[in-house]
Amino acid sequence: MSDQKGLLIIGGGMSGLTAAIEAAEAGHKVTIVEKNPYFGGRVAQLNKYFPKLCPPNCGLEIQFKRIKNNPNVTIYTLAEVEKITGEDGNYDATIKIRPRYVNDKCVGCDACAQACPSERPNEFNFGMNKTKAAYIPFEQAFPFLYVIDEKYCADDCKKACLDACKYNAIDFNMKPETINLKAGAIIMATGWSLYDAAKMDNLSFGKAQNVITNMMMERLAAPNGPTSGRILRPSDNKEVKNIAFVQCAGSRDENHLSHCSYICCLASLKQATYIREQYPDSKAQIFYIDIRTPGRYEQFYWKVRDDKNVTLTKGKVAKITEDPATKDVIVEVEDIAAGSKIKASFDMVVLAAGMVPSSKESTCGMNIPLTDEGFVNAPSLQKGVYAVGTLKSPVDVARSVQDATGATLKGIQSLRK
Repeated sequence: MSDQKGLLIIGGGMSGLTAAIEAAEAGHKVTIVEKNPYFGGRVAQLNKYFPKLCPPNCGLEIQFKRIKNNPNVTIYTLAEVEKITGEDGNYDATIKIRPRYVNDKCVGCDACAQACPSERPNEFNFGMNKTKAAYIPFEQAFPFLYVIDEKYCADDCKKACLDACKYNAIDFNMKPETINLKAGAIIMATGWSLYDAAKMDNLSFGKAQNVITNMMMERLAAPNGPTSGRILRPSDNKEVKNIAFVQCAGSRDENHLSHCSYICCLASLKQATYIREQYPDSKAQIFYIDIRTPGRYEQFYWKVRDDKNVTLTKGKVAKITEDPATKDVIVEVEDIAAGSKIKASFDMVVLAAGMVPSSKESTCGMNIPLTDEGFVNAPSLQKGVYAVGTLKSPVDVARSVQDATGATLKGIQSLRK
């Protein structure tokens, strides 16, 4: 960066990318820091996202191109902000960068992955398949550079990669490094994490093989997912023709997450359409406390509701178990409207796991004021620090982008003081 104090953006999901682009195209220096080896955040893991139900590369490809073509933007991946000190207009940030073991000479030829003898769980697909220890996170990844997971890379594996690479792009001498930079303002855009569904013992996530989370369902349906877009249940790769969705899996529960996670109802309705479109003879049942589809999304709810093969049942699921012989999933729930209990068997169950703000994981060494639910209390942040999107409350992609644009304007005002 030049002597001009720029904008530091923490998080490279859709909110962070939006903030970076808006500030950079307004002529300001921007540094964007992302802990993953790629940008795109949760959106990159989706099959489709609202409001247009586009695949993620539809929006991300444009954002990536704008970032790549703008000299005002400096990017760091595999990087986390450890400490921030200072005041509005004059902040000092300490950033720790983990080694990728692949340098900028990489052309994405895949030779290292083809030669690599070791495998690792694919975190991008929530462990539902594996990649080589030398891998590209996903096909449209930005930056389009391979990364090597040293935890799964033995000495013979290293030699295989080095021998395979014709471009001298692999460097096992890379070390963790720490950099310091100055910023005039800071935008926190670190997004959200999925609530650990294993904490809800009655829902049997991690015990019943065919109980998955809503984000796992997105990856199953995605063309670049572990099953190339075919929705198959994990236990035996059987086509899923009878599926249940369990709403508020952790949300609106004082024992887990007291807040409504906002996106879950729409996500399950959307995922019901994935099944119905892929398997025309399939059936889907959604168990809910309340269906919440605010604003223009109400029409989408009506469309799904009117599908005769989709059943919406008001009732909180009490218990989920597995049939040991068939691996089918048995759901027990009280049907509030009918005043009776249901015990039904399904090929697979999808838990609408709740949204946890990443503010609970890292405060970047700052004193970040939080609400009782763990979201950032934005009005109480110190001047020159702005939180956006799901750090403040559960919101969808469109609202996150709008919020990031507004925060960028405030950040630019701080830079000009």
